[in-house]
This record gives sequence, C-alpha cells and structure tokens, in this order.
Amino acid sequence: MPSIVSNPETATPDSHNERAGSARSRALMYGAWALIAAGLFLYAQTWAFTDDEGFHLLAAQLIKRGLRPYLDFCFPQTPFNAYWNAFWMRLFGESWRTAHALAALETAAAVLLATQFVYERLPERPWRVAGAIAAAVVIGCNSNLVEFGPLGQAYGICLFSAVSAFRLAVAGADRRDWQAAAGAGVFAGVAAASSLLSVMVAPVLLIWFGWCNRAGKRWSKVLAFAIGCTIPFLPLVRLFTRSPRVVWFNVAQYHMQYRVVYWPDPLRHDLETITAWAGEPQSLLLGLLAIFGVVYIARRSGWNRERRDEFYLCGWLALGIAAELAFAHPTFARYFCLLAPFVGILAVPGLYALGSRVLSPERPFWPVLIICVISGGALARTLYNDRTLSTWPEYEEMARKVESVTPPGKQIFTEEQIYFLTKRRPPHGMEFGYSHKLKFPPERMSALNIVSEPELQHEVSAGIFGSAATCDNDFVNTYGLDKAFRQKVDLHNCSVYWDWQPATEEAK
Repeated sequence: MPSIVSNPETATPDSHNERAGSARSRALMYGAWALIAAGLFLYAQTWAFTDDEGFHLLAAQLIKRGLRPYLDFCFPQTPFNAYWNAFWMRLFGESWRTAHALAALETAAAVLLATQFVYERLPERPWRVAGAIAAAVVIGCNSNLVEFGPLGQAYGICLFSAVSAFRLAVAGADRRDWQAAAGAGVFAGVAAASSLLSVMVAPVLLIWFGWCNRAGKRWSKVLAFAIGCTIPFLPLVRLFTRSPRVVWFNVAQYHMQYRVVYWPDPLRHDLETITAWAGEPQSLLLGLLAIFGVVYIARRSGWNRERRDEFYLCGWLALGIAAELAFAHPTFARYFCLLAPFVGILAVPGLYALGSRVLSPERPFWPVLIICVISGGALARTLYNDRTLSTWPEYEEMARKVESVTPPGKQIFTEEQIYFLTKRRPPHGMEFGYSHKLKFPPERMSALNIVSEPELQHEVSAGIFGSAATCDNDFVNTYGLDKAFRQKVDLHNCSVYWDWQPATEEAK
C-alpha cells in the first residue's frame, strides 16, 4: 500500500513542510560544498603548483607516448595515477591544466562524500545540516588539502579513493551481498596503487569487514574486498614480471633506503614535521575537535553501537594513515592532507559536544560559524603567505624562452617541468632529477635508467646541451651553468642559459 505522504492529494501540511525543510537543508549543504569546489577549481587553474609534480606529469606524458615506467625511465612511485593522467591527457591534451582539473574534481568529490556522511549519519538531527556544512568547510579549507589536492601528484585521487572506500565499507557492513565490499576493495587498491602513502586504508578496512560485519557472510566480504584491492595493481604486476629487480627498486627499495640521500639529517626533519601541528592553529583546532569527538561518542553520545563503529572507523583510518606517514623517511607536512576527510568527520561530533554544552543544543549556528571563520581565515593566510611562489604560467613563459634560444637539433638541460611543457623527450636518465645523486655500479645505473651527477657534469661541460633552464640555485652551482653558457636571462626568480662555451683551462 503506498504511503499517504507520497500521495499529493492526501499529504498533510506537516509532511509538505518537512520535505520542504529537508530540500532547503540539502540546498544549503550542497551550496556550501559548491563554493568550496569552485574555489578548488579556481586555485587549480591559477596558483596551484609544486616542483615535485613535474616528474609525475612528465611520467604521464611519457606513458601516453608509449613508454613504460620503471622499464624505460625511473619513476619511484606506484603507477596508477600516472596511467590515469595519461588517459585524460589523451582525451584533452598534454597540459597541466588537464591534470589539475581532474585532481580538483577528485578532491572536491572527497569533500562531498565526507559531507554527505555527516549529513546522513549524525544522530543529532538539529545539527545535521550545520554539522555537514562544518565538515565541508573544515575539510575543504584545510590548507594542505587545498594546496596539494588539486595537483598533478596523487593526493587528489588518493583522497577520493580513500573516502569512497570508506563510504562503501560502511554501506557494505549492512548488506547481505559482497558487491559493496568488492567496490571498497577496488577503491582502497586505487589509493595504494596511486601512492603508497595511502596503503594503510586497505588493511584498516579489511579488519572492518572481518570485525564489524552486520549482515551476510563475513568471509565472503573479506575475500571480495581483498580481491578488489588487487585489481588496480595489475599494471604494476605486469611490469614486475618483465623486470622484478627494477620495479622493486622503484616501488619499494628507493623509499626504504635511498630517499634520505637529499636529506643529511632526516630524523631531525621528521621530528620537526611531525610536531609542526602544535604551531599551526588550523591543524591544532581540527585535531582537538576530533579528539573531543571520539570522547563524546564513547562516553556521552548514547548512540547505538553501529553508529559509533562507523565514526570510530574514521578514527582508525586517520590513525593508520598518520602512523604510516610518520614513518615515511623523510616525511612532509603535505602528506598529512590525506587525514583531512577522516579527522574532519570526527571534528563535527566534537564541535557538537562543545557547542551544545556552552550554547543551546538546538542552535548550532554560532559554533559552526566560528569554526568556519577560523578555517577560512587560516586558509586565506596560508595562500597570502605563499603568493610569491612559482606557478605554472611562469614556467610556461620560461619554456617558451628556452625553446626560442635552443639551437636546432640540440638538447635542453633542465628539470622535469620544462621537459613536460616543451613536450620534448628528456635525455635518457633525466626523467627523475632526484636520482642523479645515487651511486651504483654502471651496469645497475643503466638498468635503472639513471644517470649520475658526475656524468651529467661532464656532458654539460662537453657542450652536449644547447641550453639550460632552472629555478634552483643548487642546480646552477652543481653543474656550473654560469660558466658553461655565455648568455643568460632571469625570469621570475629562474634562469635560462644558452650559447655554450668551452671550459677554460682555469675552470677545468
């Protein structure tokens, strides 16, 4: 028998008012998210840039042209994001704007999925809309997430995949079939296959299905999840069968043994990074609210066990990812943007616990407004402080200049960003700049597609390159660019060199 409320002729005024209020609530929530998404897209297409995304975009460009990561060039990352970007570059062109638009969409989608979770699952009904808006703002205005989510690196796809896996895992616990569990496994696998920084998502969710399953066969879901996790790794497995030692070095050994080459005191660096949150108001506030949220859920909420378990899962995911990031050697503050969705979800119950005790539980406006102002203000300050950093349009200007001064048939000696922008195939071994300080026997260097720093110094002094470009003073000094070229022009704190000159006897 159909519901009375579903019949327009018999629906009561109260039911109409309830549905209208629900529609307005959803409109407010989606409106807040839309503003954040628009801001992410705007930032992605204007200011968003970091030096390290150069080799990610270059790898995608080379894959699009038929080259294989690891086997044809050094690429110490899991490959899914590079293949993903290569696919979209095939459709929309080899541009940083393509990769940034995709990453901004993925980051915005992660914010939306977390926002929806709060709206759908927060038991305190008067706070659902306000809590969802608060979640959207504290996650979407997180400085690390905004600055690094919409880049050509893997943060955007990891954020989206991790939150998607979480949402499917929560839904799958109440379903009798295994499809949601398999979907959660696929997304957890995509996150790890895009960056090993998010590898802890998979084991945490695997334990969730084994421990918190509420319907259907527990072990069939565990198996479906595990199988789903393996699917995104199939390209990596195929590459591994071709050259196990080379792939192992790029994916695992480089990170375990050789990342510290560029960091003479990595332990001090890691300790400073891990404790930096204590001096950052945004991170400190978000972390404290999340802790208050867990305490409230455990001691005072009165929620049923199923609802508590779902929010606890956010905490376990945050702890698992944080533990992994703390042991990444060296680690960086940007890595911790992967925590933002899960810590942001937990912050909402914490905000409710504090706001309802100080003010009326039925009036969430002021607590939510305060947290939104603090989050937005912290983001604005960060962006203002970083306003003088390099951007892709500045690198595009430098790429045009270096193209105009490079003699026909000559190669460019530069960094990954310029190779990507000029659409030139880098000289062999120049695809990953951090590799040049590694020291191995010549046969192993060749197998790993690595060129040593002394070999490059010799090639520069021998006139192999017709021009050079860099924004790094160490790069200039290491390879003697001021002595190797007669002419130079400075652009946006960067330099372009051309007109090679033989080294004098004094210089030698």
